Amino acid sequence: MPALQLSQARLPATTTINVMDAYGDTRQQAIAAERALTVYLNKREIVTLMTLGDDPEALVVGYLRNQGLLRRAEDLKVVQVDWEVEAAAVVTDYLPDDLENRLSTRTVTTGCGQGTVFGKLLEQTSLSELPKTPLNQSTLYQLLTNLNTYNDTYRSAGAVHGCALCNQHQVLDFVEDVGRHNAVDTLAGHQWLNQAKSSSADIFYTTGRLTSEMVLKVAQMGISVLVSRSGVTQKGVELAERFGVMLIARAKGKNFQAINTANRLTLDAIPAKPPSARTSKEAGI
Repeated sequence: MPALQLSQARLPATTTINVMDAYGDTRQQAIAAERALTVYLNKREIVTLMTLGDDPEALVVGYLRNQGLLRRAEDLKVVQVDWEVEAAAVVTDYLPDDLENRLSTRTVTTGCGQGTVFGKLLEQTSLSELPKTPLNQSTLYQLLTNLNTYNDTYRSAGAVHGCALCNQHQVLDFVEDVGRHNAVDTLAGHQWLNQAKSSSADIFYTTGRLTSEMVLKVAQMGISVLVSRSGVTQKGVELAERFGVMLIARAKGKNFQAINTANRLTLDAIPAKPPSARTSKEAGI
């Protein structure tokens, strides 16, 4: 089998501009890059993604994988990104028989960067059964602490979301992009391109909302624990119940909201309630 032709077209995730602050002083400020990248699959235009451009090959592969337009990594022959024409050309040995039908039906998803899913993916029920991964409360707290050392682009420039593949409290791979859907797609691309040791991942973390798109993509990656510092949507909860994904929302500090736990969450590090949260009986009134 010929080796995959893979470009290395990474661009800096940030650029600098001059800004004036509230005191009238002018200084340089790092800002997140935002670049258009049009994806072609076997010469068929698929979509234009807005991205940092930090890891475009993995983003493109992960996007096509999560859309169900690629069957397996071994089918890939070429992934070439050319920023001069803002295009990514992907050549594969396999295309779905119903490609045109899938592309004719698209759902614009919620969230920054306006993601899109094709072919009524949100209605599918044929995913493989997910592992019933357990999680200890103490492990969750340790993971959140470990994640604090990441978010480099966010700390310097803001305007991005971060996603991570984790094994319990260990962070295996972390990606930032202008949209959370881009970040999760890049992680999926890393898995297929063997660019990260994340095959043992059993928890997915995102800074963005737990929407239907996020739940679906994580379930497609075979992961059944989804953690976020943000909230959930109704459709996200519905899909989590359908696929068996445990959601940990609003996870900050010692706080979180667990949904669809199915007896998989062990509360082994319950923090003391603040005085304002105690009942009258607990307060001795």
